[in-house]
Amino acid sequence: MTAEQVYQASKFTDPLVIGQIKEAKSAHDAFKIARANENKVRSEWLDIRISVMEKIVRTKFEQHPYVQKKLRETGNKEIIEDSWRDSFWGWGPNKDGENQLGKIWMKLREEQKMEMI
Repeated sequence: MTAEQVYQASKFTDPLVIGQIKEAKSAHDAFKIARANENKVRSEWLDIRISVMEKIVRTKFEQHPYVQKKLRETGNKEIIEDSWRDSFWGWGPNKDGENQLGKIWMKLREEQKMEMI
């Protein structure tokens, strides 16, 4: 599964919805399935979504040396999720969003730097 599929599946406890998301042909299809089942999203989702995303990003980081290399190459630059649609995970239409995904990547980068010391 893609990271998007894991994230979208994590919103639910209903095994049917989770199964549909796992079997989705693409990350976009997984998003559409989740969107179509918004009424079944876990009640605590908004409280746990950042920690869920951090676990997913951390797993992706640990599994892919190329991602580790590219993250190191960012140095101390601010990492911005360039999403004009999403002002929570990205910077949104006005470039003043929360950039939560960028913050997760920067946190991992700092942890990586500390491990190298």
